[in-house]
Amino acid sequence: MAKKQEIDARHYDVILAPHITEKSTLASENNAVVFKVANDSTKPQIREAVEALFDVKVTAVNTIVTKGKTKRWRGKPYKRTDVKKAIVTLKDGDSIDVTSGI
Repeated sequence: MAKKQEIDARHYDVILAPHITEKSTLASENNAVVFKVANDSTKPQIREAVEALFDVKVTAVNTIVTKGKTKRWRGKPYKRTDVKKAIVTLKDGDSIDVTSGI
């Protein structure tokens, strides 16, 4: 296991929720976990938050920003919010169970 870091309130502001889809479930077979993260978070912040919250060692962090679509509801246009996702690759032997809460 990684060294125990101090859990700070800002870590909960960086990691918002696990992103559970078929594709993220397939990625979990390769020691990767997908999280929804804050739009202004950086890769080092995401790495630090995951290591502190879940007590694992992170080897890589890849981020994706999905731009919100323009949709219409009752004839009026609106825009969905942008979503930032982080694909976090863990060291061999480490795992995160996203079905259980923190």
